[in-house]
Amino acid sequence: MTENTVSTEDAFAADVTTIRNDALHRYELRVGGKLAVHTRFMDKPGHVDFIHTETAEEFKGQGLAKVLAHFALDDVVASGKRIIPHCPFIYGYLRKHDAYNQCIDWPEQPPAGVSQN
Repeated sequence: MTENTVSTEDAFAADVTTIRNDALHRYELRVGGKLAVHTRFMDKPGHVDFIHTETAEEFKGQGLAKVLAHFALDDVVASGKRIIPHCPFIYGYLRKHDAYNQCIDWPEQPPAGVSQN
């Protein structure tokens, strides 16, 4: 399990923890111990296929999914595997962050819900 904890003394900053939960096949971002965002994946030989990202209603609009995406993608790259973005959120994130380009195997068709711009 990969884990990263960020905590500050600022009264307005949340206690944010990111982990790779292999038992549930997902990366998780927790705020104060509560699951805020998770992104599900399929771990296959040589690559990790991201299939769905979900943010809990009370945490939407805070940019937490982007934080989790960055953590998850960095973890995959560090493991030496390639990224397959079937999740619309991860697909869109990767289109905006070219640092991962050399590690992506793009699906033949963009995921449902992704604009072709």
